[in-house]
Amino acid sequence: MRSLSQEPVPREELLKQIPGKSALFCALTEKIDSEVITRAGPQLKCIATISVGYEHIDLEACKKLGIRVGYTPDVLTDATAELTMALLLATSRRLFEANRDVYSGGWKPWSPNYMCGQGLKGSQVGLFGFGRIGQEIASRLLPFKPKKITYTARNKQPEVAKKVRASYATFEEMVSESDVIIVCCALTPSTKEIFDKSAFKKMKRNCVFINTARGGIVDQKALHEALKEKQIMAAGLDVTTPEPLPINDPLLKLNNVVILPHIGSADIDTRIQMSHVTALNILAALKGEKMVAEVQL
Repeated sequence: MRSLSQEPVPREELLKQIPGKSALFCALTEKIDSEVITRAGPQLKCIATISVGYEHIDLEACKKLGIRVGYTPDVLTDATAELTMALLLATSRRLFEANRDVYSGGWKPWSPNYMCGQGLKGSQVGLFGFGRIGQEIASRLLPFKPKKITYTARNKQPEVAKKVRASYATFEEMVSESDVIIVCCALTPSTKEIFDKSAFKKMKRNCVFINTARGGIVDQKALHEALKEKQIMAAGLDVTTPEPLPINDPLLKLNNVVILPHIGSADIDTRIQMSHVTALNILAALKGEKMVAEVQL
């Protein structure tokens, strides 16, 4: 019996095992392109991903061949919103930097300016994206007493926004006026690298930039330059390009960035629920029934 592995399935193994299968249980680490789909054969009825994102799946090929696609949108909302707040606090209050001082001998007697960060009270926070996760982040921000919460999204949602005391702002307004910017949108052709050199130049010098969505939404070279040149104060990233980030990446040489290994949904109960929903999506598709969550092709 083959032992279970925590490593992603090698592409060669995926291509070897996929022929003749009726369903595919996959993750973000697998690129499910036309080659994989064609290799599977005509009996492939369903592709279910254990993720809220599905940009790794060739949706056009699925639509053409009538293959249903399942995903897990609602299950990881709270876990990701919680992680976003943790990353925001760790970045704005310089927690990782301060922790390193404890172990390196940098901790000196108290002084007024030592490890001073930026608080959330009285700040203006901009959310790029206002779906389920964005709304939950906004609700968690309120106890920290920000002066203003704004959101930028394709669709204005005044009734939902009113509940969390948020107001709509254009991308230009959010970029130039926010003390904190939180990226919580999907990666699409319109959002790919939207945070580029031009966007970072428009931000406040005290801006804290947080991304728990997808690395591809950010021009990472431009972000590195902005952090290095102190165009913005700091960045907190749970997602990067690529993943894993190479240990010689220039971002890792900066003190004003906190990087996590894409653990937004890394809550035990959440991962169990994600697995459960993915399995239910597959069973429903094979029976010709309604999925728990299906991508509309």
